[in-house]
Amino acid sequence: MKLGKPQSNSNKFEPLLRVSGLGKHYVQRRLFSRQKIVVNAFQDVSLTLYPGNTLALVGESGAGKSSLARCIALLERPSAGKLELAGENLLVLDREQLFPLRREVQMIFQDPSSALNPRLTACEIIAEPLLIQREGTKSMRRARALQLMEQVGLDPAWERKTPLDFSGGQRQRLAIARALALGPRLLILDEALSNLDAANQTLILKLLADLQAAHSLSFLHISHDLRLVSEFADDVAVMYQGRIVESKSTWKLFASPEHSYTKELLASVRSVESIVLERSA
Repeated sequence: MKLGKPQSNSNKFEPLLRVSGLGKHYVQRRLFSRQKIVVNAFQDVSLTLYPGNTLALVGESGAGKSSLARCIALLERPSAGKLELAGENLLVLDREQLFPLRREVQMIFQDPSSALNPRLTACEIIAEPLLIQREGTKSMRRARALQLMEQVGLDPAWERKTPLDFSGGQRQRLAIARALALGPRLLILDEALSNLDAANQTLILKLLADLQAAHSLSFLHISHDLRLVSEFADDVAVMYQGRIVESKSTWKLFASPEHSYTKELLASVRSVESIVLERSA
């Protein structure tokens, strides 16, 4: 298991993303009743992500990871807390003020098949964010889309293919190209590798690492696979029952976990590894 390299986030730069006391609740009605109940997706979450770094968010299903990601991307509005991007609190801005800032944060979802419009061509899918932001002419948007296809390892000659014409790994590359179209500073990957086989996971991780180095991208990577996390993350935050219970650099978390839930997660990974080693002996 290769752990993320030890890093020191000194005062050389300020955080790109700072989440403070963020919470999200939903109000639901009881069936056949007027009574309302409040369901907390997550509460009192604080995170810090520095430019060019990768923060992994791990935890069990239902812990609130995806809801948190959607709130950070402002696909949903948080119920409480503060959300800062490059020092600016996004939650005090109105819709018009937020419009140009939405380009800075983009999401890549678990299933590209459901995230990509099957009726659009690859070129149209990648160029769509540019059209929404009213950037460039049609020919300029096409040129940008073809450039991004090449950058993520897709043949620009496939520009007129639809998502159904691509394999799973190729569709995820297409989703990455679309997310990069506006030149974001933060990419949120919501289990973006979990539907891929091991070979494609390795290839996409290599692509993401190359893109991060080339563009100083920051990643918030939601994953349930701690073995993958150990390969790509600088820091890890562990989420349990809607709260962050432990957050530290990757190598420190794997070397000296403190919370009982973190210890359980790591123990399960080590158990799986020991079984694999025994069977291969």
